[in-house]
Amino acid sequence: MLPRREMLRRCSLGFGSLALAGLFSEQARGAATASALPRPHFPPKAKQVIFAYMSGGVSHVDSFDPKPELAKRHGQPMPVPVRPTMFNNNGNIMASPWEAKPRGKSGVMMTDLFPRLAEMADDLAVIRSMTSKVNEHAQGNYFFHTGFPFMGHPSAGAWVNYGLGSVNANLPGFVVLQSGGVGLFSSGYLPAQNQASILRVDGEEPMPNIKPREADASQQRRLGFIGELDSAFSKSTGDAQVEAAIKNYETAYRMQSAVPDLLDLRGESDATKKLYGMDSKQTQTASYGRQCLVARRLIERGVRFVELSCLPQTIGGVQAANPWDQHGELQKGHGAMASQVDQPLAGLITDLKARGLWDSTLIIFSGEFGRTPFSQGSDGRDHNPTGFSAWLAGGGIRGGTTYGATDDLGYYAVENVATIYDFYATVLHLLGLDHERLTYRFGGRDFRLTDVSGHVIKAILA
Repeated sequence: MLPRREMLRRCSLGFGSLALAGLFSEQARGAATASALPRPHFPPKAKQVIFAYMSGGVSHVDSFDPKPELAKRHGQPMPVPVRPTMFNNNGNIMASPWEAKPRGKSGVMMTDLFPRLAEMADDLAVIRSMTSKVNEHAQGNYFFHTGFPFMGHPSAGAWVNYGLGSVNANLPGFVVLQSGGVGLFSSGYLPAQNQASILRVDGEEPMPNIKPREADASQQRRLGFIGELDSAFSKSTGDAQVEAAIKNYETAYRMQSAVPDLLDLRGESDATKKLYGMDSKQTQTASYGRQCLVARRLIERGVRFVELSCLPQTIGGVQAANPWDQHGELQKGHGAMASQVDQPLAGLITDLKARGLWDSTLIIFSGEFGRTPFSQGSDGRDHNPTGFSAWLAGGGIRGGTTYGATDDLGYYAVENVATIYDFYATVLHLLGLDHERLTYRFGGRDFRLTDVSGHVIKAILA
């Protein structure tokens, strides 16, 4: 047997082919068996999740929680104490530029910001009393994804993948479409195979090195040799992280054929593409529509957790990484972002229903916090973590409902106050997972997505 240092010196590709040795001997590659998957704690109401994340903070008072008092008191000072904001350039009460009215048979009040989603009001369960512990984007993004306001902890998708496993061994269980920092989608201290794979659906190459650089036979011979070395090393260490790395390489090998097929939309009808807005003259609408269509295809293939990313927009001459963050020109910026996501998300809901996937797929929609009912400067809104809105739809959700409330101005959550821990306790419950039992021991402590808090929001369950 080669010494470890000599093996690593000779073999730059690491553990990639240990998986291949097993793959080459399989008659049906990638066929995951039900017995090999982790089991939910109780029968699930949904099997998979699509997370439409609105980075930057959607203004709830301009969308899912309209407040007539803002129009009545437009231009007046706030009648209650104002907490410190991100920039402390606080103005007076600002009316919404979008009209609000009851939507659907349920009569849920929504504005015209999302006209297509407003038509889906009877499918949505809107939580109007969300709160966050943080008021800054980086911490807010981490907090909403991991339950902690700093890096190093597993993302929600990683937790779901860890708890339930991937149905399709040819694809990872957690996929993020288009963009985003790796830290937000990390597996943290969970086994590495639970980390997200990021696919850029508009790029020539959706992910690095997905296209083989050599003939398959040559690749098999080379990786087969490395596999013999890796096998001996793995047996000698018994290290779980080594096993996780091997599983990642196994999935990567299978993805060489699965990903190009996934992104090949030639079999989709023109009517379907139009449903998602892919024929839009607005490039970002068409691109987000492509994400939503690919998300549906991932769900069809058994991927557990798919996250969609908003495309950046230019704000004040600078490309914003948090594109819903309108500290000025709210009507212009929010209008552009809503135009990007509204039709594609409504199309996704319609398509999931048509294909029999609605009852088994949970869609969740939120940003990291909301925005203030008073202006920043003349026509923007600052961050507001003390009350904002999120919604859920699909598998296990009682549509056409609202839960909780903010005050008359939309500033503070005052009724059935909900936390991000409550939000994820509910998501995990719908997937058949008890959030208090889904734990992982690290550093002498049992960690979980909901930290030491969280209650299932039963009022929005079907």
